[in-house]
Amino acid sequence: MAKSELRDESGKRVHPYIPELCEQLRKGDCDRREFLRTATLLGVSSAAAYAMAGSILGEGPVKKAVAQETPKMGGTLRSAMRVQRMDDPATYDWTEMSNQTRAICEYLTVTGSDNVTRPYLAESWEASDDLKTWTFKLQQGITWSNGDAFNADDVIHNFSRWLDPEVGSSNIGLFGGMLEQTADGGQRMRDGAIERVDDHTVRLHLSEPQLAVPENLYNYPTVIVHRGFGVDYEADLARNPIGTGPYELAEFRVGEVCRLRKRGEYWGGEVFLDEIHYIDTGDDPSARVAALASGQVDHVYEVDISAIDLVERIPGAVLHEAVTAQTGVARMRVTEAPFDNLKVRQAVVACMDHQKVLEVAYRGRGKIAENHHVSPIHPEYFQLPGLTRDLEKAKALLAESGVSLPIRVKIDLGQAEAWHLGAMQEFRQQLEPAGIILDLNPMPGASYWDVWDKTPFGFTQWTHRPLGVMVLNLGYKSGVPWNESGYSNPEFDAALAEASATLDVVERRAKMEAVQKILQDDAVIAQPLWRSVFSATTDKVRGYEIHPTFYHQFHKVWLDT
Repeated sequence: MAKSELRDESGKRVHPYIPELCEQLRKGDCDRREFLRTATLLGVSSAAAYAMAGSILGEGPVKKAVAQETPKMGGTLRSAMRVQRMDDPATYDWTEMSNQTRAICEYLTVTGSDNVTRPYLAESWEASDDLKTWTFKLQQGITWSNGDAFNADDVIHNFSRWLDPEVGSSNIGLFGGMLEQTADGGQRMRDGAIERVDDHTVRLHLSEPQLAVPENLYNYPTVIVHRGFGVDYEADLARNPIGTGPYELAEFRVGEVCRLRKRGEYWGGEVFLDEIHYIDTGDDPSARVAALASGQVDHVYEVDISAIDLVERIPGAVLHEAVTAQTGVARMRVTEAPFDNLKVRQAVVACMDHQKVLEVAYRGRGKIAENHHVSPIHPEYFQLPGLTRDLEKAKALLAESGVSLPIRVKIDLGQAEAWHLGAMQEFRQQLEPAGIILDLNPMPGASYWDVWDKTPFGFTQWTHRPLGVMVLNLGYKSGVPWNESGYSNPEFDAALAEASATLDVVERRAKMEAVQKILQDDAVIAQPLWRSVFSATTDKVRGYEIHPTFYHQFHKVWLDT
């Protein structure tokens, strides 16, 4: 039997790479987490993937789950979180927006806190041997809240919107293999890039291999909206909250409250909470903790590093921590003076003492970063030689750059979190001996996000994503909407495309050496740290697990009242 015809016990086709992946796990060339992640992306069920790993690693049969408490029905979960706009999910640029939405509208896939991607609105998927063709079988029997049946037309409509430059979705950076260049230098979806096989099957035809398609479909702006969204009615979810999820929108006011109410029978099984309330307590992190302490809320979306001690002193409070690839970057717009000068950018990054910034700004709760936006927890991470602060190198680069000293530059940063300001205050001290004067311009969060992709120098927070190539495709590939630095390097684009398309775990990691080194050498970002993140609940909240991207998965959360 040919490799491409391998079948599992149920008769389902198994991707021909699975035997090689099993061998790599056995030899220690990939770890358990990467094995589970890759096997499930290639269409193996999570249960089967865990069983394979257990057998290979000699873990024996899966132990029976410890008896769990019986969930209680009813109650309202109140969460302290910013309540933001809720118009077009394809254009969301904050995780909080998606949390307001994800109990109403849903995704084709779901990535858990264990980094394993599982089916959701898609019942299953299958990848071709060359990873250019992806076939998604959709769940049947799902009804939209307006009574329409969920089907392939909904999926096609969403892809068409994501890849329409007029919509302005960041998702365009994730599905490059479905795009073609236009005569005016822009991009659009290729004819035939998505095929309607039948009512409940769609097939993607990519021009280049791509492994992470199922993971990309749980990126927070890839929520699936109804096929009439933006066609039969206004593209505004707050005004037209049609969804497949278990909750409906009961009340919504930006900056105040988002109230979700259970809407009856749900295709995905029983959910326990009657309502979910998001209550906006403002940007002050201490206000969120105060709301928890006073009993105003049961859950805090994020606990700032400065407020951890306060949470630990609240009777009945539970602190939740996740190790993540969340970060912040001091990014230079390479098209704007003085950062259009490579040697100036290289001098800036040479001045950073990453460990000192981590200790001062984030109490050491995380890891140092390396100016290429790929984290050690990303499975494809390649370890480059460590970075050290080199003041003499910075001075020499500035002398070679031809600029007059001292250089005075301003960095814009939003005031959403205190650690941003602390990091840049420390960096300012580190830059000064080289002749670079850094002025800090703290801005209200909303004002910063008006200029984040235009300002010559800005400090931008980036959320966790399960793959390094995923965030690089979103933020550093030429021409994508979230390329805030204006960076464009064909050599980098080609190396990134090659790494993104490589199935073999060991080979893909080796290819990342060039990707990371190019970005690091081009000195686009001074990136101080990777951070652990924290949320908090009262002890009556059960079944909750913090997600590294702060995605709320409340379907099985319940209250022990």
